[in-house]
Amino acid sequence: MKGIVCEEVGSFVMVDQLPDPEPQPGMAVVAIRRIGICGTDYHAHQGNQPFFTYPRILGHELAGIIEQIGDNVEGLKEGDPVSVIPYLHCGHCIACRRGRTNCCVEMKVLGVHVDGGMRERISVPVTHLIPANGLALDEAALVEPLAIGAHAVRRSGLREGQTALVIGGGPIGLGVMAFAKKTGAKVIAMDINEERLAVSRKWAGVDHTVVAGDEALSQLLSLTNGDLPEVVFDATGNARSMMNAFAFTSHGGTLVYVGLVKADITFHDPEFHKRELTLMGSRNATRADFEYVLEAIRSKAIDANGYITHRSSFDGMIEHFAGWLKPESKVIKAVVELGEPAFFSGWTMGET
Repeated sequence: MKGIVCEEVGSFVMVDQLPDPEPQPGMAVVAIRRIGICGTDYHAHQGNQPFFTYPRILGHELAGIIEQIGDNVEGLKEGDPVSVIPYLHCGHCIACRRGRTNCCVEMKVLGVHVDGGMRERISVPVTHLIPANGLALDEAALVEPLAIGAHAVRRSGLREGQTALVIGGGPIGLGVMAFAKKTGAKVIAMDINEERLAVSRKWAGVDHTVVAGDEALSQLLSLTNGDLPEVVFDATGNARSMMNAFAFTSHGGTLVYVGLVKADITFHDPEFHKRELTLMGSRNATRADFEYVLEAIRSKAIDANGYITHRSSFDGMIEHFAGWLKPESKVIKAVVELGEPAFFSGWTMGET
């Protein structure tokens, strides 16, 4: 079986003799058909990903076809298209007992803590497969990154009529914007990149955009009649941006860290207390978030295909990956294809 292994920082290698997964009770063998490339994959390749060791098979944004499966209460069968929930939780820790499986004490994420789906086949717990009938394979692979945004919005308590600021116009930030809009909130996007702000307007339908920098605070004050946004999401994974976000949040407001950075975050306590801010971390997503996103895609409320900008064959992924790291590539979301190709309809034409 073929697979791509990240052997060490900055190094991928194609391996032809990976062992095939063995059928096991409670598990399914899934033939991988689509792999979304995430910021986590870029960070792991560059040596900036927390909780990570080498060598590792990356890949956690996954869609495929069930090849082998036993009897199961979910009613899944061989030949079914599925989206994979890559968060392998223990089921018995304090978080799991409270239904917060996304932040399990013993969390093992495919492609991060254990080997992921950048290979032809993978064995996955049946409980971590979501039927993707009615979705294109591309759409099924993108449920995971969109679920992260949906979870962050749900966790924040954002309500219709409130104002939300989303800092960071990458794929995760775009998902936050789209689901914030779905709640009926007024959404402002902030990024240093004008082209990403354009995508925020076109794909996520945000109400306003602000260029990050010295004038950002004054623009936000103007857009909110001096109040500032009630909920601020930082999806940059940048320590400076995450610390600056305190200044953009209204008195009594909520700041949600969706991005993860391998660094310490500090803030000025008197300002934090003066505003009585709520600071939240938002990690991964739950099955309920996945199901919510699947329904949003099926109903056409969310255009999952719309933010794919680049794609590659499996055999060509290593060659293209270095290019996707470069800002001039303008990559939002790259997808790797195994099996049948898909029609490309992204914002900017990428590699094929």
